[in-house]
Amino acid sequence: MADVGDVLMSVLSTIRVPKPGDRVHKDECALSFSSPESEGGLYVCMNSFLGFGGQYVDRHHARSGQRAYLQITRIRKAKKEDDNNSGSGHPPKKKPTRLAIGIEGGFDVEQEQYEEDVKVVILPDRQEVTSEDLATMPDVVRERVSLSMAGIMAADSVSHTLQVQQWDGEVRQESRHAADLKQLDNGVKIPPSGWRCEVCDLQENIWMNLTDGKVLCGRRYFDGSGGNNHALLHFQETGYPLAVKLGTITPDGADVYSYDEDDMVLDSKLPEHLSHFGIDMMTMEKTERTMTELEIAVNQRVGEWEVIQESGTTLRPLFGPGLTGMKNLGNSCYLNSVMQVLFTVPDFQSKYVSNIDKIIDEAPSDPTQDFKTQVAKLGYGLLSGEYSKPAPDPGDENGASEPRGDQIGIAPQMFKALVGRGHPEFSTNRQQDAQEFLLHFINMVERNCRSGPNPSEAFRFLVEDRIVCQQSQKAKYTQRVDYIVQLPVPMDQATNTEELHEAERRRDEGDSSAPTVRAQIPFTACMAALSEPEVLTDFWSSAVQAKTTATKTTRFASFPDHLVIQIKKFTFGLDWVPKKLDVSIDVPDTLDLSALRASGQQPGEELLPEVAPPPLMTPDVEVKAPVLDDSTVSQLCEMGFPLEACRKAVYYTGNTGIDAAMNWIMSHMDDPDFSAPLVLPGCSSGPGTTPTESLSEEHLATIVSMGFSRDQATKALRATSNVLDRAVDWIFSHLDDLESMDVSEGGRSAAESEGGRDPPPGPRVRDGPGKYELFAFISHMGTSTMCGHYVCHIKKDQQWVIFNDQKVCASEKPPKDLGYLYFYRRVAE
Repeated sequence: MADVGDVLMSVLSTIRVPKPGDRVHKDECALSFSSPESEGGLYVCMNSFLGFGGQYVDRHHARSGQRAYLQITRIRKAKKEDDNNSGSGHPPKKKPTRLAIGIEGGFDVEQEQYEEDVKVVILPDRQEVTSEDLATMPDVVRERVSLSMAGIMAADSVSHTLQVQQWDGEVRQESRHAADLKQLDNGVKIPPSGWRCEVCDLQENIWMNLTDGKVLCGRRYFDGSGGNNHALLHFQETGYPLAVKLGTITPDGADVYSYDEDDMVLDSKLPEHLSHFGIDMMTMEKTERTMTELEIAVNQRVGEWEVIQESGTTLRPLFGPGLTGMKNLGNSCYLNSVMQVLFTVPDFQSKYVSNIDKIIDEAPSDPTQDFKTQVAKLGYGLLSGEYSKPAPDPGDENGASEPRGDQIGIAPQMFKALVGRGHPEFSTNRQQDAQEFLLHFINMVERNCRSGPNPSEAFRFLVEDRIVCQQSQKAKYTQRVDYIVQLPVPMDQATNTEELHEAERRRDEGDSSAPTVRAQIPFTACMAALSEPEVLTDFWSSAVQAKTTATKTTRFASFPDHLVIQIKKFTFGLDWVPKKLDVSIDVPDTLDLSALRASGQQPGEELLPEVAPPPLMTPDVEVKAPVLDDSTVSQLCEMGFPLEACRKAVYYTGNTGIDAAMNWIMSHMDDPDFSAPLVLPGCSSGPGTTPTESLSEEHLATIVSMGFSRDQATKALRATSNVLDRAVDWIFSHLDDLESMDVSEGGRSAAESEGGRDPPPGPRVRDGPGKYELFAFISHMGTSTMCGHYVCHIKKDQQWVIFNDQKVCASEKPPKDLGYLYFYRRVAE
């Protein structure tokens, strides 16, 4: 074997020193979830700085020819007991005093202590070089290799830069109302104690309005505790924006809330504002918990959200294939829950996990940026069982604590970074809506499965909308693609109305012992609300050429293999403040939707003529513009949407009213041409269109080379004024509209490639009987999708299993009535 010094000299030109901007993957393997803590450690390529576990480093060497790798191995140290430990043998933990992570006074994110071993390994013979060995080598070798080793170890790993190591929830902004706050000279003076709500006599959670000195109770919390919303109602009646929480005032400050800005704020003139009502900050003492302390208490109590997390019983931990936990990367429980469920669907297993060797063999030079590779890596990590092992707990040497099901699990850092890249929400560490992430991920799968099996087809179905003009009795049928059934919650159908009213009455009277009563809504009532006809009062009928009343009925034109039902728990109050409906719904284990299958045009039924609204006539000239409902356009503009988008929403929904137009806007907001001017059908040279003859052949060729047909490329470029980047975005956001052109190899349509056969009438969907069985559901805890926690329950081998981030346990009482997303699979007949 050659001398190691000579070998190092021969590969010296391939050893790089990391520069600013280089991505150093020293915490996670690019192709698996191996890390420096794994057996054998992690091998970091000293040229590309990609990390590889022991099972993949030889493969990378064979493919790239790279020979020099930095092997990083970490072994967890045994925890030392604190000198000031408690009698239990555990050191006392400091109570958090600040709503923050990773800074003084915040939540203590315990950092494991490791012994780290670093050395250079030369493949294929695995010759090892330590720092001590370098001391005896020529200067040129020693300097280059030492600098590279030091640079790799000193560089922030990609995963580190993606994580928020420090987060401070107490950083508050100065209120825009503070400097010029109007205060009434009404003679009100506030005593230093003994405060009560002026409306309901509540003595806790009391706030004083800084404009008129009104003393009122705060908001009601999601569990029924807190106040009765009287301070909020006072703002809605008066517009007086700032309030201070009485009992939190000290010489250092107080809790100030801006109802107008909907956030905790700073008031630099607080001493002056308080003295107006006779309050001397310097003499006040804190008697109430601040909002920060309340939020800290809630965050510490996350594991006590009894019902959904089943924390009232001792749950049996489960380990093995398909029972792998996922680490929470900071509000990533929404992602964890969705991906756990998706990889129980056979389509996703066969697409990504069954073919993982082929996918890895075909991976590009930087697999960390390849969608298919990272999804396959995640799927294999969840299903293989390799990472489904109990997490070591050095602090529990006697094994006295109850088994919690914590696992080593997997940390989906590369996956989260990749699927969230460029997205304004999913690229952050804020909590997100699991339903929105599911649709976002399905959209990414659609983009990346233009050829070969598309697992998202398992959820895809067609919806048929039937609109009947009540004046002419003529009908209009439209079909659209969907992936999720959104089930309304008819609160007026609650079966325990008397209990709800009684609890509400007691809370209004200030009875702090009033129980929290959850509305009981029958599932059949939700289905009835979904299927009943909707009355359209402002429908433009092409049959009578005027506005009239119509009814709209929605039915399934096809039934998917797997059906996702979203319970529409999140809504807006009259004040447009998001709120969550606290409901219990008796969701069934089996479901038969056969009665909701669309039947198409009825015998003898006449269809509405395909005629656009008439053009607007002026005395001197005919303008090619549709007749639009100005009031609807104005309402949409007042909500902050672009004028042209509002005009298109009203036009494409046939002047059927604000609700239909709003739905159009919400489903088209991500379109690249969302704000482009409205162009009427048949108008070939209006704003936003480009005649075919002027399209760039280079742009057409670029889009065709991506696997689209020339017709599709033409349509995309014409819709985006011949701008290539916008056209590519447009074509990917209109996949469902283009499915009827069915792309095949070489950029030709299926009709061209198979002898001129007519293209299929619509998007590819699977169909079958509408009978289903429940196999998974995702639950949410908290007051809105922007906060709280998600867990999922999945039925595996007739046993319900709860996946709560890294905890995986046998479920004793699956709370099927409290779910948010329900997943059904077709029952084989």
